[in-house]
Amino acid sequence: MSRLSSNFPCSGPLDRRSWLRIGGLSLGALVSGLQPSLARLLAAEAAGRGGLSRDFSVILFWANGGPSHLDLFDLKPNAPAEIRGPFRPIRTRVPGMEITELLPTLAGMADRFTLVRSLHHTRGEHSGGTHRLLTGYSSIAANLQDAEYPDIGSIVSKQLESQRRDVPVYVGNTKFYGSGPAYLGPAYAPFMPSPNPQSSTGNNTYDPVPLYLTESSRANLVLTPDGAITLRRRHDLLRSLDTLPRALDRPGTLASFDGFQRRAVELLAGRRTREAFDLSREHLRTRQRYGDTHWGKSLLTTRRLVEAGVRFVQCQATYRLRPETGRTSNWDDHSVNSDIFQAYREKLPSFDQAVSALIEDLYQRGLDRHVLFIFCGEFGRTPRIAYQDASRRPGRDHWPRAMSVFLSGGGLRMGQVIGATNSRGEEPARRAMNSNCLLATIYRRFGIDTSHHYHDRTGRPIPILPDGEPIAELM
Repeated sequence: MSRLSSNFPCSGPLDRRSWLRIGGLSLGALVSGLQPSLARLLAAEAAGRGGLSRDFSVILFWANGGPSHLDLFDLKPNAPAEIRGPFRPIRTRVPGMEITELLPTLAGMADRFTLVRSLHHTRGEHSGGTHRLLTGYSSIAANLQDAEYPDIGSIVSKQLESQRRDVPVYVGNTKFYGSGPAYLGPAYAPFMPSPNPQSSTGNNTYDPVPLYLTESSRANLVLTPDGAITLRRRHDLLRSLDTLPRALDRPGTLASFDGFQRRAVELLAGRRTREAFDLSREHLRTRQRYGDTHWGKSLLTTRRLVEAGVRFVQCQATYRLRPETGRTSNWDDHSVNSDIFQAYREKLPSFDQAVSALIEDLYQRGLDRHVLFIFCGEFGRTPRIAYQDASRRPGRDHWPRAMSVFLSGGGLRMGQVIGATNSRGEEPARRAMNSNCLLATIYRRFGIDTSHHYHDRTGRPIPILPDGEPIAELM
């Protein structure tokens, strides 16, 4: 028996007002069978929690595949040639902080970001590493498509659902490989305007998935089964409602469902949500500052979403390389996938422009006190450069023993480097931290108690995080 059904008596069918209160739930949650007293239970849980932030949001720019700490934010110029790579470190605005020469604009605003160089975990597979970093738990499966424990965005969506107004709590461009709401259910998956199912598999060659509206998604703003309807199929939704429990099929119920449908559309694809996705509403100068690129348009959209009230935005940092550089569109820069150094020469100018524009924008608008930007992936890359491909091009492999995390804003302390790795970038040499410390920091800013328990599908109580303390230097 589930925690919800065991802790609260069944109150019978919901009235129209109760349905409207849960109007943000996805169709996927509905057709899986709703507890009759769900709305009241959600309200009761929300009422029992205090201290939740009402103005903190996160933008997670996810480098799926795993970016190289040694070539971005933790260069080792004195290491042997087989480790250090071709890029040179440059000074930044913060004394003692150096980053790659390919990010000169960001180097000039280093007082507005912080680098954490000493996080680590033990999972070296893409989906296993993603699951470990974003849920705080190691999965049983190695190459899992869907999470066994809820990821941080889903937890935030669950915890803050009582604050939902007229925009979704949680938005993403597409599903991450090894992430998801797990036993919380599909109602807590992100709203995705036009997702690609391949993003939740081991495929690493699909085209970058837009978060911003394209010509096709503008006319067909969709919510997948992870989060729920297609506007052009309003009538299909009504037909889908016929699959709900027969106990709900009584006079007046369909009228209530029609009201629910209108509320779902208003919330998940209504005017305010659609406007947040619509970059044509931005001034031309702003769009030019971010750049007319996939990353520029994606990060400008993330700012518009958090400004509209979205609390957690996640966006894959995928990039289409030239065919001669590599076949991958993510950061999985093995030699067999790409020439890692040429890939960085192609990607990082766009990254430098778009990320610096976002940080500048957040600070100019005063959003830096309330919005935390994060750039990282599931792990770092091996210190030793490999040449497995027949072409003998360079690459680096998976490396969860060390990674760098880039943070900006969020009301946290910026302009510092936290932790350090050894001279070869192999493992933390100072201030070693379980990657759960990053999650604990974010949850602390949301006001979420990480000891709070949810029950999995077997009824076991599972805390939000099993361990990990907020990073004191940031708080």
